[in-house]
Amino acid sequence: MELFRFGPAGAESPAVRDEAGNTFALTGLTRDLDGAFLAADGIDRAREALAAGALAPVEVGGERIGPPVARPMAVVCIGMNYAAHAAESGAAPPGYPVVFLKHPACVVGPDDNVVIPRGSTKTDWEVELTAVIKRTPRYLEDPAQALDYVAGYTIANDVSERAFQIEISGGQWSKGKCAATFSPVGPTMRPADELDPAGLRLRSWVNDEPRQDSSTADLIFSLQELIVHLSHHMLLMPGDLLCTGTPEGVALSGRFPYLAPGDVVTMEIDGLGRQRQTIVASD
Repeated sequence: MELFRFGPAGAESPAVRDEAGNTFALTGLTRDLDGAFLAADGIDRAREALAAGALAPVEVGGERIGPPVARPMAVVCIGMNYAAHAAESGAAPPGYPVVFLKHPACVVGPDDNVVIPRGSTKTDWEVELTAVIKRTPRYLEDPAQALDYVAGYTIANDVSERAFQIEISGGQWSKGKCAATFSPVGPTMRPADELDPAGLRLRSWVNDEPRQDSSTADLIFSLQELIVHLSHHMLLMPGDLLCTGTPEGVALSGRFPYLAPGDVVTMEIDGLGRQRQTIVASD
């Protein structure tokens, strides 16, 4: 089962797709796929309604696909969480998770254009497995409990402007992470009980040329460890996005050019589909 949202930006409709590829509207069950829906066991209710034949079929066709979660309160990101990516960034693997936030207004649909900010010379791509939070974890100790707080999984492109992030950062990364359109998310959210986050293959391409190709088995801190750690330091709210880090193969490595207008970035993760953005200039 996959949950997704389609339609014009700001006016998306919630829907669900079954394993046979049939699509059904969720508008009779919820106004939107948001934190309140997830916290109220919305995924289980959607699954039950789907099994009972209580949902109306809907044609999506060529409609725009929006981010699968509406209005997250926070986009929490983990830096340098793959050893090979830390090495290509010139850093040792961290002893604790490196945490930063992206502004929720960065979130756009999986196939929406990505806008290079004015003055940017080093806009970069980053494919990331992303967990959608179902309820708030507080002071967890046992990683075995952690996935109970996850509603589902999706893909995010943690777009980054490296000069803003590193060279004029002032000691933090937010300047290079929070430009408009810098968090394409989707296309769908797969329920957490239908996918094992360990050992998923992540890949990215620029203009159909391979860039990243790795596995979540190479994470320094597993998703479970991240949730336990974060539960001691911040409030993760229903509907929040937790981006778990990116593997090697980004432009920061020096092996590839940074993005330019007209480039096309494609990303996919096992079981979560594919997203594709065209890079455009700010003007």
